[in-house]
Amino acid sequence: MKVAARSLSVRVAAAMVALVAVVSLVIGVLTTAAIGSYLTRQLDGKVAATQGRAVGALKNGGPPPDAPHGQDAGTVTVYTGSSTAVGEVITADGKLSELSDQAVDVLDDLADGQNKTVDLPDLGEYRVHATSVGQFTVITGLPTKDIQNTINSLIGWEALFGGIGVLTAGGVAVFVVRRQLRPLRRVAQTAREVAGLPLDTGEIGMTARVPDQLTDERTEVGQVAVALNTLLGHMENALDARHRSEQQVRQFVADASHELRTPLTTIHGYAQLSLHQSDPELFTHAMGKVMVETTRMASLVEDLLLLARLDAGRPLDSRPVDLSRLALDAVTDARIVAPGHHWELDLPAEPIIVIGDEQRLHQVVANLLTNARRHTPPGTTVTVAATSSERSALLTIHDDGPGIPADLLPNVFQRFTRADTARNRSTGGTGLGLSLAQSITQAHNGTLTLTSTPGNTTFTLTLPR
Repeated sequence: MKVAARSLSVRVAAAMVALVAVVSLVIGVLTTAAIGSYLTRQLDGKVAATQGRAVGALKNGGPPPDAPHGQDAGTVTVYTGSSTAVGEVITADGKLSELSDQAVDVLDDLADGQNKTVDLPDLGEYRVHATSVGQFTVITGLPTKDIQNTINSLIGWEALFGGIGVLTAGGVAVFVVRRQLRPLRRVAQTAREVAGLPLDTGEIGMTARVPDQLTDERTEVGQVAVALNTLLGHMENALDARHRSEQQVRQFVADASHELRTPLTTIHGYAQLSLHQSDPELFTHAMGKVMVETTRMASLVEDLLLLARLDAGRPLDSRPVDLSRLALDAVTDARIVAPGHHWELDLPAEPIIVIGDEQRLHQVVANLLTNARRHTPPGTTVTVAATSSERSALLTIHDDGPGIPADLLPNVFQRFTRADTARNRSTGGTGLGLSLAQSITQAHNGTLTLTSTPGNTTFTLTLPR
């Protein structure tokens, strides 16, 4: 009973039944009032006709004491004078009978020309009218029991038909409402199916959806269905993004641990070796290797800390930076480190000024040039070009080396991504250079893109002016 009371279909059906009941009641009351008024007017007409005959008899010398004047049974006639009042009533067998003094007293107070309903002792309810004729007043009346019987019968039929109408409306309302709310129950079923899924862990994928035939936005249920489908889509994207983020964090921790384990193992091994060596040359060699691995590990930790700060959204320095000068310095350094490559510059005559952190932007360009140097053979031409417009500045690093493998392109900016799956560290890289470059660029509200085919690899750095 408690569940039914909370059911939307039952509440709507009950509201419809209540509406039909109220309308039926209003129609019944108005109909009864109209019929009662109509019958009362008809009775007033009969009373007037009866009174006309009584007045005529009075003008002709008075009514015969033993004649009913051709009137209906129950007709009451009263003649009142200055000192006397005589009343008579026609009985059911058509004879005259004298009115009781109590009935005469009730009628004697009636005003001239007044239609009134009175209750006469021993006779019941009457509709009466008074007319003055000289020194006399003629009062006539007819019983209202026929009107009352008709009204009572009408009320009975109205109650019967109203009850049948309400029951019929209730059955039809329940059927129609349940049929119309069937799509809403399908929407609720979809929501329950999704609520039953394990959403706390793992990749969610595609969840249930409200069928397309129920997503007509011209209807209220369709609007709810579309809203639910949209919500489920956003939820799936958010949960899948969370899962990918968790996987990336796990992979990041695993890769960072792997990267740090190697130098730590090397440092530990050479430290033990130095403790058991008396040869100064071997001791110096061991300490040198410890210093190299320590420097490499410190660089890796610094890169990891910088990535963590960028992920946390910490603001960078914001000052005018000459991008042309920054590119010139980076290429100059690269020429010294890798003289076997051909380094070319294509810069405009006017300096290109952007707003940002000069040290971090220099790190972006240096990482891109280091990537080109490490992954291309000697003799490769690397061209650094810069252009600008009113809204943005572009810096491109192009090389004609062998290019980046196609299967590596989608993941090239991910952390610890390297072309050598065996994790060969002969090149000295940690796989964080391009990831750092992209993160720093995004922190400057810029973009870093890559296109690569054999003999044509281009990194494009776009920064807002």
